[in-house]
Amino acid sequence: MRFVSTRTHGILDYLSVGTLLALPRLLGWSKDVTRLLTGAAVGTLGYSLLTRYEFGAVKTLPMQAHLTLDGMSGALLCGAPLLFPDEDGSVTGALVALGLFELGAALTTETEPRTL
Repeated sequence: MRFVSTRTHGILDYLSVGTLLALPRLLGWSKDVTRLLTGAAVGTLGYSLLTRYEFGAVKTLPMQAHLTLDGMSGALLCGAPLLFPDEDGSVTGALVALGLFELGAALTTETEPRTL
């Protein structure tokens, strides 16, 4: 069931970029986790700017492709405990929570903007 508008999703995209950049730095997480989240943030920013929705700057990437990338990013974050077995459980738990948030957004967002 897709009930999140692409406009709302766009706002969440840019808020997520800020969160992914700030969280590991504010909480003093390891360099490896910080690098992973920085890469996720840069990737999200890049494909968000390219997406054909209200907050896209270039509007070349279809929304469905954007949502697929969100799902892949979310799955990677959900797999973080396997990537970082020595990290504290609170860190890997937060990564899984971020991943589940991304998966949820990918599965519940409309695939076409209402208006551009």
